[in-house]
Amino acid sequence: MPDSTVDGMERPDFDEKKAYVAQEEKGTAFFDDGREIELLHFVYGHPSIDDIRGSPTKVLKAIDEYARTKKYLMNVGDDKGRIVADLVAKVNPQVMVELGGYVGYSALLFGDAVRKAGGKRYYSLERNPEFAAVIMSLVDLAGLSDVVKVVVGSSAESIKRLHAQGTLEHIDLMFLDHYKPAYTTDLKLCEHLGLVTPGTVLAADNVIKPGNPPYLEYVRSSVEQKRQADQSGETNGDVRSEFGRNADMYKEREGEEKPSTEIRGNPNLVYESKLVNSFEPTGVPVSAAI
Repeated sequence: MPDSTVDGMERPDFDEKKAYVAQEEKGTAFFDDGREIELLHFVYGHPSIDDIRGSPTKVLKAIDEYARTKKYLMNVGDDKGRIVADLVAKVNPQVMVELGGYVGYSALLFGDAVRKAGGKRYYSLERNPEFAAVIMSLVDLAGLSDVVKVVVGSSAESIKRLHAQGTLEHIDLMFLDHYKPAYTTDLKLCEHLGLVTPGTVLAADNVIKPGNPPYLEYVRSSVEQKRQADQSGETNGDVRSEFGRNADMYKEREGEEKPSTEIRGNPNLVYESKLVNSFEPTGVPVSAAI
């Protein structure tokens, strides 16, 4: 049985001293406005750059420093990141895949955890080539290039390509933190290709805020419910849903993302799913499905 959970826990107190600056108000860009390249200059121009080289932990601290003193970054952050990093140590994945890399915070944190757990490969799939270049640069700075591989392109096409090449044969642990309407469609694609099987563990961010009802409904559905949905001809939902602000920003920059709705996945897989309470790096309470 694939697992989409860890044990439930109470939300701890948030340490305000480590809070990122607030996310910009609605109507104002909060990513892809040059801050990602500015981050690179900040890190590589850091007074402690020689000490930072080769250390994933110190590169992460430099990223956090930028986001706490300069501009907001939509990273997974320390609190949520620690939950997934602990999960990596528990699962000991040989292969971990993340959908949505942004500036590489999760690739650095989880890629380092995969290496410490004896894993072989961490794939970071990122659609935006500029973001992917930032990830590659920071991964190299951290000395993780032997484990972390950055794949540029839409998540669905990248998954298909890696599978067709024989590069990606199975996913032990997958972290979903990309274009929210694609969570369900990409999971179904991985099921269809046999990449997600009994024993695979999933961790999905932002399922409560801003929310991802189609994904939660799917991973909580029984075999019978999934089969009935297939027989009734249901699609994979409104791919735009309530993700408006992020979807509009993606569309303006890169064209509208159009997740595939024809893949039905494997209805015979049943997930164990719980929500884990945590915080955004700004201190906003959130929950993740793991």
